[in-house]
Amino acid sequence: MSNIQLRDLPSFIRANNPNDIMFDFMGSEAQNCLKAPAIIFNTFDEFEHEVLKAIAAKFPGIYTIGPLHLLARHMPDGPFKSINSSLWKEDTSCIEWLNKREPSSVVYVSYGTVTVMSEKHLKEFAWGLANSKHPFLWIVRPDIVMGDSAILHEEFLEEIKDRGLITSWCNQYEVLSHPSVGVFLTHCGWNSTLEAISGGVPLICWPFFADQQTNCRYACTHWGIGMEVGHDVKRENIEFLVKEMTEGEEGKKMKEKALEWKKKAEEATDVEGLSYRNFDRFVKEALKHG
Repeated sequence: MSNIQLRDLPSFIRANNPNDIMFDFMGSEAQNCLKAPAIIFNTFDEFEHEVLKAIAAKFPGIYTIGPLHLLARHMPDGPFKSINSSLWKEDTSCIEWLNKREPSSVVYVSYGTVTVMSEKHLKEFAWGLANSKHPFLWIVRPDIVMGDSAILHEEFLEEIKDRGLITSWCNQYEVLSHPSVGVFLTHCGWNSTLEAISGGVPLICWPFFADQQTNCRYACTHWGIGMEVGHDVKRENIEFLVKEMTEGEEGKKMKEKALEWKKKAEEATDVEGLSYRNFDRFVKEALKHG
């Protein structure tokens, strides 16, 4: 990974404790991968060319078959179409709400299924979004606040009543593919990153742990689609980033770049695309191996 910094490496690699459980687990899993006849990656070649080339030099049996949700568009209609990676109950009314908004005007905010924050950070995010004066769809899980339930005060709810929608979960890929969504405030988990790319949506990044710091670094430098929130969240910073990404020149450039990546991701998963052909090749090799 060229020009990588220590702060950009996955959190378990930066652990100070030599007996760190996640460090040991990830290390052993990486070694186990190298004993396998093949490894599949939910990515596409052009998106991570540098790293994939380095892996292939030591382990040629790799198959890039992503983004998986774009590849899945070729599945025939049937029960398999309903399969997705989330077990949370989805609020479908948010799509109706998005239908009433202007194109590329909405800030979509979600921190995934695991990330938690302090009550102070929740408050700063809330008022940063409110003060930006932009419409937003915010996913607030009941367990988003560490050791407590998420409570947003009446004053805030009154301020955003005509332009903010808060719900507990949604079909994220459907939301990110909606024309009214202009930017995604995210923790930078891999599924979220690929879904944003597939929707052509730039990122405001607030990485929390694991691979999220690395994904953030690539989004903000290599891929040119993101801007990072400081770790100690301030409402002024959130307000500035939302306005810059939706109104500023840098935001326009990142939107254009995100749309370029969307086109490349679609091409990779088209019938003649490399991810599609790799998946076909993987299935044939797996059957032959068996």
